[in-house]
Amino acid sequence: MSGFVGVLVSDPWLQGQFTQVELRSLKARYLSTRRETGRVTAGDLPLVMVKLKGLNEVLTEKEISATLDESYSDTSLEIDFEAFLRVYLNLQQGAAAKLGGAKNNSSFLKATTTTLLHTIDESEKSSYVAHINSYLRDDPFLKNYLPLDPASNDLFNLAKDGVLLCKLINVAVPGTIDERAINTKRVLNPWERNENHTLCLNSAKAIGCTVVNIGTQDLIEGRPHLVLGLISQIIKIQLLADLNLKKTPQLVELVEDNKDVEELMSLAPEKMLLKWMNFHLKKAGYKKPITNFSSDVKDGEAYAYLLNVLAPEHCSPSTLDTKDPTERANLVLEHAEKMDCKRYLNPKDIVEGSPNLNLAFVAQIFHHRNGLSTDSKKISFAEMMPDDVQVSREERAYRLWINSLGIVTYINNVFEDVRNGWVLLEVLDKVSPGSVNWKQATKPPIKMPFRKVENCNQVIRIGKQLKFSLVNVAGNDIVQGNKKLILAFLWQLMRYNILQLLKNLRYHSQGREITDADILNWANKTVKSTGRNSQMETFRDKSLSSGIFFLELLSSVEPRVVNWNIVTKGESEEERRLNATYIISVARKLGCSIFLLPEDIMEVNQKMILTLTASIMYWSLERQRAEDSEQSSEISVEDASSQKAPSSDGEDGSIATDSISNLTIDDAASDTSSIAADSTTVSVAGE
Repeated sequence: MSGFVGVLVSDPWLQGQFTQVELRSLKARYLSTRRETGRVTAGDLPLVMVKLKGLNEVLTEKEISATLDESYSDTSLEIDFEAFLRVYLNLQQGAAAKLGGAKNNSSFLKATTTTLLHTIDESEKSSYVAHINSYLRDDPFLKNYLPLDPASNDLFNLAKDGVLLCKLINVAVPGTIDERAINTKRVLNPWERNENHTLCLNSAKAIGCTVVNIGTQDLIEGRPHLVLGLISQIIKIQLLADLNLKKTPQLVELVEDNKDVEELMSLAPEKMLLKWMNFHLKKAGYKKPITNFSSDVKDGEAYAYLLNVLAPEHCSPSTLDTKDPTERANLVLEHAEKMDCKRYLNPKDIVEGSPNLNLAFVAQIFHHRNGLSTDSKKISFAEMMPDDVQVSREERAYRLWINSLGIVTYINNVFEDVRNGWVLLEVLDKVSPGSVNWKQATKPPIKMPFRKVENCNQVIRIGKQLKFSLVNVAGNDIVQGNKKLILAFLWQLMRYNILQLLKNLRYHSQGREITDADILNWANKTVKSTGRNSQMETFRDKSLSSGIFFLELLSSVEPRVVNWNIVTKGESEEERRLNATYIISVARKLGCSIFLLPEDIMEVNQKMILTLTASIMYWSLERQRAEDSEQSSEISVEDASSQKAPSSDGEDGSIATDSISNLTIDDAASDTSSIAADSTTVSVAGE
């Protein structure tokens, strides 16, 4: 078994009000209560509900009891799981009303994750469908299903088997997924469909998408707002891929002084796009700076100036002369179409300030005509900027790992974004809860330099408490952006996270610290247990470059996951690359959220090899614990039920495997935000 299928309830409407993360959390609470007494009654609900995050901050137990009295006068009445969910929804509405509306609701059941409160933007859906039809129409598998009709639910239905989303990720960042690992049969069984979505979500994280609170079952069900949200992120990554100095060295023209180039390199792609737009608007004589892709472009004037300076041959004076914003927006789009820009939006989207579609529109303009100088002197300077391949790969891995932890701050460049110390404090608080003294920390924006040093000094102090090797390292080294020391600190932080997670999961270790040697020995014993002879001496073992050992390890923990017919001997560089690419996709397909590249396996990068091995180990032990928990849960529930009246809780609404998902997280957290972070960190741990 490669994963759980999900928690299902018989009422489709009720199912649609929750993400799978929320359902697993609530089901775990329900089962925990039932295990104590054999059944859940109306009288149990106030004490259970008041402990749920979101309700406990707003409602008292007395208020919850008063609300429930209106529906359940008999406190001995047995409550099934679906009734439990309905009670929770009703209390949520009461909590929202008490706070003055859903916009103030601090619960994890937010408007962005419920069909009840979330409406689909039809313009966005149409644009994404057009994008998919354009970029995937020649795909050997998907061409049988394309083009999609934007007015129908074709997009969500096609997304249910996971193939479309995996293919779209490869369009955004080519080579992310080895397509040999995608299950592409016309009719997929539940496990194959689940594997595709697991591969999709882990690969999405590996290219920089935020996938907190999205589970495989949510995608299998084709829940519109979650599918559109993920597609939006993937397409955005594709459209902004060239907005960096490495891909487009001409961007160096945006700064006047060479000293500003490093600051330019650290800009997020969206900020770079805004900087590029303002650069041209200034030349065109437009006085107002553009700070967003919504309210600042609603009147269409900025677009008119931008297109006039980029493509004056298609310029029309009437664009600026017209007083009606909708008419001006229409003229702007006609101008853009003459430049062969894809129509990502309509006049209404400009006037209403749709941020996603306006960003896509500006990115398209940039791709077709960026209007930047071909000044060879400046371009050569940009190309001469130091580019240590190994440092670049490590920065990428740590950046994606940090972003996947679910911390508040999203980072775009490790070396720049950690210099104020705040991000590192957030990460430390995530991997070692309670270690940070937030009263002694300063939140960005930080104007006073010494406050940054104070933050970084606390980072170093906590690192020493966690027994990191930090000889002669001070907070000021981080503030100054010492790349070598920053990478060394982040490696120790990631490794600590890995070992702690393994220690917590490996309950039979009886609290003993897990070491690198334990991970190595586990891998060798696991492979040997299946009768194979491959072994690795160390994480630097050059024989690992062929990829055979890791394919045997993956096959040992899940025999059916490796297709040996496509595995090469790993003798040539091309064969090694094919194996390495396949290893990464197969590991993600199992459930390992890993951020290494094929080159890390081919070159036997010791750090990345360790994290890959640990990730597979974590997945294997987590599954073992889940299966053990499932068995013990079934026994305890059966024992309790034998002493009480039979339950009519509608358990047949959940398929047999849902107790695995419940009990995997039962003791990990009491609320969805914790579960989301844990589930991400759990997989990431093996990086």
